[in-house]
Amino acid sequence: MSTAIETPDRTGGRTPAAPAPPGPSRLLRRWLPAAVLLVLVVAPYSAVPVPGLLDGPLGSAGSLQLIATCLLFGALATGYDLLLGRTGLLSFGHALYFAAGSYATNVFLLEAGLPFAAAALLGLCFGIALALVLGSVSLRVTGIGFSMVTLAFAQAGSILVSRNPGGVTGGEEGRAAPAGLLPSWLVGIDNTANLYWIALAYLVLTLGVVHWAVRSPTGRVWEGIKENERRVEVLGLRPYGFKLTAFVLAGALAALGGIVHLLLTGGSTPQTTTSDFTLSLLVMVVLGGSGTRWGPMAGGILYTWADHRLGDLAGSGAVAGLPAVLRVPLSQPLFLLGVLFVAVVHLLPGGLARLPSRLAASRRRGPAEETPPRTPLRKENGNP
Repeated sequence: MSTAIETPDRTGGRTPAAPAPPGPSRLLRRWLPAAVLLVLVVAPYSAVPVPGLLDGPLGSAGSLQLIATCLLFGALATGYDLLLGRTGLLSFGHALYFAAGSYATNVFLLEAGLPFAAAALLGLCFGIALALVLGSVSLRVTGIGFSMVTLAFAQAGSILVSRNPGGVTGGEEGRAAPAGLLPSWLVGIDNTANLYWIALAYLVLTLGVVHWAVRSPTGRVWEGIKENERRVEVLGLRPYGFKLTAFVLAGALAALGGIVHLLLTGGSTPQTTTSDFTLSLLVMVVLGGSGTRWGPMAGGILYTWADHRLGDLAGSGAVAGLPAVLRVPLSQPLFLLGVLFVAVVHLLPGGLARLPSRLAASRRRGPAEETPPRTPLRKENGNP
């Protein structure tokens, strides 16, 4: 908020002066996202080593693959926060729509022999239609009942995929995407940079859609539903339609993410259909900061990076040489992720997104001022 200083004029009145120019911190917040985006765009052309964070140079195929996966899940967590952080809907079945986009696109490629563009469009439409149908049923109940219904749908979808009906899902092995039906510029290690840019474009698109939706009149109603749904009803609005809109929009972004994941991994995997996958999204959102603009994205990126890098640490020789009492827990990547999550939640209430404001508040407070000791009241002449 800009501040204005009032100065007296010749008539004795007070006229507001021009607004004060924005400070350095405000300029930094305004231009930092654009600077980060520029760095991400040109990353494939860089050979700068990033020891500790990446195995190879920034522009190497392995590093770009890891960064693209982090960007993908950062976007997916941002879309999921439309339900959890913006509307107050705790869904345990969000993975179903992510898997729907991946599997439907793969089936249209393999079984129908469609070109990738047509298969991807049909896969996205299938994910949207599935979210519309299942969301219209799930939202008939509220609270924990809604969460249980979404979990039931997700479990049904996971069982359906593992049963491999008609041989179209590949069962527990999943199903690889046909390289011959994909565009040549999306196949092979030499084209990893193209897949990286697609993941980056998906992140930018998701951030833009979520930001636009939250600032729209519908987004304000979502905020009201999260705070007090009954109050929204008293105002003459039907929360069901607004919640269904959030559900379908989040499902559409998840289905689009499934298509991007199909390209990055080269196939559809049944792990993306499980409730554990949705729980991972929940952890990402809480880790970054639910209901914030950048928090879910940061949580998704950090969680995905840690999931990959901590696995390498758990299998390293440094851990293997430790005593058994330390080697056994540290050799489990999930244990390391759990410790990281507990530490962040305990030390940073509100997630990573609250860290800048907490640091700024601590700088403003400075050293604690000493206060004089309080003296008890004396009684004089028998009166307190």
